Amino acid sequence: MSELRTPLTAWHEAQGAKMAPFAGWLMPIQYEGILAEHQHTRQHAGLFDICHMGEFRIQGAGADVALAAAVSHNLATLAPGKCRYGFLLNAQGGVLDDCIIYRFGPDDFMVVVNAACAASDYATLRERLPEAVQMSDISAETAKLDLQGPDAVDVLEKALGQNFHDLAYFAFRQTNWDGAPLLVSRTGYTGELGFELYLPAAKAEAFWKLLLTDARVKPVGLGARDTLRLEAGLPLYGHELDEKHSPAEAGMGRMLTSTADYVGKAGAQTVRQVLLPLRIEGRRAARNGDILALPGGEAVGAVTSGSFAPSLGCVIAFAWVDAAHADKTDFVVRAARAELAASRTELPFYTEGTARKKLS
Repeated sequence: MSELRTPLTAWHEAQGAKMAPFAGWLMPIQYEGILAEHQHTRQHAGLFDICHMGEFRIQGAGADVALAAAVSHNLATLAPGKCRYGFLLNAQGGVLDDCIIYRFGPDDFMVVVNAACAASDYATLRERLPEAVQMSDISAETAKLDLQGPDAVDVLEKALGQNFHDLAYFAFRQTNWDGAPLLVSRTGYTGELGFELYLPAAKAEAFWKLLLTDARVKPVGLGARDTLRLEAGLPLYGHELDEKHSPAEAGMGRMLTSTADYVGKAGAQTVRQVLLPLRIEGRRAARNGDILALPGGEAVGAVTSGSFAPSLGCVIAFAWVDAAHADKTDFVVRAARAELAASRTELPFYTEGTARKKLS
């Protein structure tokens, strides 16, 4: 079965991007190199094709109450023009997916989900919502471009001729570009100041090219997107988040503030394992699935994500650790043909990010 293509796939191929399958899509991994793209995003602005993500519109009388019972997000405190990160859980409190919910009005929402989970997420939500609540999958008609980096706000204002310095973190605004609706969201997945931009798929390439006319912007592939999110201490579904672990185990129990009786609420605070951030000196990376052990040799968990961190000059990783050993500080990662000394550290790994910077 061939991979799906975004509205920008032909552009990536024409630019010589290294392409590879990801979550059923053919996606750009890198253009000039992961390290260069990573550093450019940290210093200036990177542009990411994220059109593979899924978007659902949920509307109609009672949508507020019904959606609040289906997801962990606290919708009671979510105002129109704001968005919130949270979880779609199974009955046991395990994470089916992490997602962002946008609120347009009292009973009008958009849910943004991971590409690999989109079909199952849609089926789960449709089953949990009453028939009277309208739900439509707008993924195919919606493009998503992420403009991330300290120069992002100036680049966007120049391109659109509008002010975005007053847009707060996790707030969004609806505007227009070239006769089409454009949603500008002050969110991202890099730890840097940035925006997630939603517009009709037919307009994606033209808007992409417009943003790239600014010398401060370079295209960035999924390779650097992963190193950037890892440095920022952000989880990746299927690695740090999965159906077998609760949000609390992943260190996100503090986000579970909803008073609604949502699916999985009872198990969402269960802790059997703990997700630990680790630092490993040198350049040899720990990888997903590598065994985590105590220095004496006892296996106590496994690595979920690991990479050389370009901004830090060392290797960083996340790992599940049995709760009984979560207070330990020193570990050993059994990587391919090597044992790597690892020490527990604090999040975020990279502390100089501009994501929450106040602009006005």
